Amino acid sequence: MEEFIEALRNSIVQNEFAKMTLSKCAPKSADLKNIYVRRIELKDSLYLSFTYHYSTQDIVKNYTLEEAIDILEQHLGKDLLTGTLLTIKADVVIQFNKKRKARLQHRSPTIRQLPKLSHNKEKNYLIEESNPFLERLGIASNGKVLKAHQDKYRQINKYIEIMGALLEQSKLPEKPQIVDMGCGKGYLTFALYDYILKQKGAAPKMVGIELREHLTNFCAKQAKILGWEDMSFVAQDIFEYDNNKIDVLIALHACDVATDIAIAKGIQAHADLIVVAPCCHKQVRRGMSNENILQSILKNGILEERQAEILTDGIRALLLEANGYQTKVFEFISSEHTAKNLMITAVRQSKINTEIRAERLAEVQRLKEQFGLEMHYLEKLLA
Repeated sequence: MEEFIEALRNSIVQNEFAKMTLSKCAPKSADLKNIYVRRIELKDSLYLSFTYHYSTQDIVKNYTLEEAIDILEQHLGKDLLTGTLLTIKADVVIQFNKKRKARLQHRSPTIRQLPKLSHNKEKNYLIEESNPFLERLGIASNGKVLKAHQDKYRQINKYIEIMGALLEQSKLPEKPQIVDMGCGKGYLTFALYDYILKQKGAAPKMVGIELREHLTNFCAKQAKILGWEDMSFVAQDIFEYDNNKIDVLIALHACDVATDIAIAKGIQAHADLIVVAPCCHKQVRRGMSNENILQSILKNGILEERQAEILTDGIRALLLEANGYQTKVFEFISSEHTAKNLMITAVRQSKINTEIRAERLAEVQRLKEQFGLEMHYLEKLLA
């Protein structure tokens, strides 16, 4: 631990610090998932900015070097078991086992050029405004995000914050196979590819699936211009897409049962990570009986709609857990296309727990009986 702290101190003093991550949440720890650390300039002085990632929110706090070291000692080896310090000279990784015994490793540097120093008047975005792909997609011009696309830019960065934390939790291969179903104009697809490429120093194998051919043609053209050879786009209905080699499956704002199709394909491919942001919940709403335990409340259409959303996504989460995934459902920043702001994330565990599977399937059955629902489409796909 002392050697890791000394490496941090030296990297700051010698102006070699690029970034630091504290990750691998300890069992039975608090809701804290990981901490990202970067340098900022605050009132003409250098500080370390800590972004605390929780399940449903992020909190940013700025510290002096000595304060940062105190925070490091509070978390590392206790509720977070891995520390990764990236400098332009070397990567330094400390890992704690179950007995809290530390192992320190020095590796070749992932980052060879210091990132641009952020100032307190600027929010620390993971995707910078000057990023070339933003200009290729029409979000930015001359290194600045266009006023009309500020909301999209914030959504992109929030998405990358979430995905960055999830990717660290998942046991992914060095070159993961990522499939983005219903990728649309590709904003988030490009952002994730760019993020992984810069963080890992190696590009993922990224496939965007979109029914509208003019969009896949546009995205493929921009990827080629950027020199991203491992990114491709296919004009196809996601139901017809066949690939059993998927490490990460993404489906954002897939309408109604398209979300279920995407989840099912991820489960069947044993994807290590599944991320969906559902849109529309028509199948369950149509299938719910008018005679159920909440019928006096659900006579109001808007309440019936919201209950259908809760029931649909609740059963999706239960079915994911029944199939060996650790699942979370939380709020996600809205896009300009939809008011829905719910995200379901699922990280595959090492094996399916038969007892948990039986419990979750029983819970699904009880919910169906309570709401007079004959079947949930995801359940049908997994049968």
